[in-house]
Amino acid sequence: MSSNAAKEWSGTFKELAAKRDKLKRQIRYHLEQHKKLDEQASADEVRKARHQQSIDTLNKAHDKITDFLKTASPRMGRGKKRTEVKSNITDNESAKMTTSKGTIQGYNGVAAVDKKHQIIVDAQAFGEGQEHHTLVPVLEKIKQRYKSMGISDNIFAGNTIVTADTGFANEANNHYLYQQQINGYVPDNQFRKRDPKFSEQKQKYGKRHQDKAKGQKPIFPSSVFEFDPIAMTCICPAGKSLPCRGTRPEPDGQQRALFGGRLLQCRHCDLKEQCMLTPESANHRNGNGRQVSFLLKANAPPNYTDWMKQRVDSEAGKQIYSHRMSVVEPVFGNIGTNKRLNRFSLRGKTKVQGQWQLYCLVHNLEKVSRYGKLG
Repeated sequence: MSSNAAKEWSGTFKELAAKRDKLKRQIRYHLEQHKKLDEQASADEVRKARHQQSIDTLNKAHDKITDFLKTASPRMGRGKKRTEVKSNITDNESAKMTTSKGTIQGYNGVAAVDKKHQIIVDAQAFGEGQEHHTLVPVLEKIKQRYKSMGISDNIFAGNTIVTADTGFANEANNHYLYQQQINGYVPDNQFRKRDPKFSEQKQKYGKRHQDKAKGQKPIFPSSVFEFDPIAMTCICPAGKSLPCRGTRPEPDGQQRALFGGRLLQCRHCDLKEQCMLTPESANHRNGNGRQVSFLLKANAPPNYTDWMKQRVDSEAGKQIYSHRMSVVEPVFGNIGTNKRLNRFSLRGKTKVQGQWQLYCLVHNLEKVSRYGKLG
């Protein structure tokens, strides 16, 4: 959900520095205009006041960015590639997120819900758009809470089943569930395509579920490139050698080799139109050549993603996971629609988490008041 943070004050350190330089240019422009008006005998006092007000406003914004760049450090993401993500001057613990309703600046409210009574057993707020890294801290908090209350030393050791949606699926989480012997079901984003029941989904729902790549022009696939995993070389269809850009780990633990064409190679290549989806990107110095990648399957570590796929695709797994929608989504609907929590009104993770947990507490109190004491 959105928070009390200004989206326009987001950016990487490089983007914020560029914004500060732009403010400098605007300040210089208004100063020049102000000087010209001072030199005129019959200067317009209204215009002078307007330029002075613009200078004061721009100076405040410039100083705000400068102070932030001096005191803060770049934020690093938690995706496949650990790269810098956008910071925010008004609330640097919030994150810029892409949602179905557009891009927002806010927090991700996570809740764990008991299936039988729809009681929230843990609620936390995270200032990242990616939510896969939140599964472990939530489960550890639940285990600690049940132990401190004297209910169970390890609530996940018995018949407790954990289900989570595809946003929490990655190799690290599946490894954690396996090592801790937690009876969990976390499907990947392709599990519907493997289910025969959804084989006619595209035809049933029309264009909304059609393949997005259908309208794109065909380009040379990676299979046309000559890849040597031993020498780590790649030859493009034009016979040019593409330099290796390194490797990165996949969610399933395998390594992926990355290759990218040199800019001048692709810019003057006769096969550019057939090889690149956007050939014009090679026409300027800040562009990119053709990029291609290959999986390195040799010496791959144990794949816990395949272990989870087998669990989710089993008949028991399908039956168990089918209940997730009716367990947790009504809770979010009650908090968002009935309780009217459509945005966080505070700044900082501590305050936002307090607001999120307060609404979750109200939800639990409502359950107790309506259905009485349990046990």
